[in-house]
Amino acid sequence: MENRIEKRIALMAPVSRVWRALTDYREFGEWFRVKLDGPFVPGEISRGHITYPGYEHLKWEVVVQKMEPEKHFSFTWHPYAVDSKVDYSKETPTLVEFRLEKSAKGTLLVLTESGFDKIPSQHSREALRRHDGGWTEQMNNIEKHVAQTS
Repeated sequence: MENRIEKRIALMAPVSRVWRALTDYREFGEWFRVKLDGPFVPGEISRGHITYPGYEHLKWEVVVQKMEPEKHFSFTWHPYAVDSKVDYSKETPTLVEFRLEKSAKGTLLVLTESGFDKIPSQHSREALRRHDGGWTEQMNNIEKHVAQTS
């Protein structure tokens, strides 16, 4: 089974602009469609509620791992945790990483989510499939966001 998702997108915005869209909790919430309770802080839990249509009943909870300014932002979470009858806290979370590189036209944003091989197989296939499509949509969302709000 695949263990990771990787998406790359060339954004027509400076690294500083993309970094702000990723790490300012209000901006992140706009393009990611989540209402966060407060700023991202390494080593702390970020909480909020999903605002994506059809998923508004879901809570957002990630543990911020790293915030290396204008280079690397990462967090762990429980992927596709949508069944209210399942206690996902007993599963190993996946790692989501955003890496930024300056490019000739702006910023290369590389997203990876890894660790799908560490979650139960009955859940991992669907989580990987859903997140692969979800990250494609989110990369389009951040592209539009930085273009509109540069």
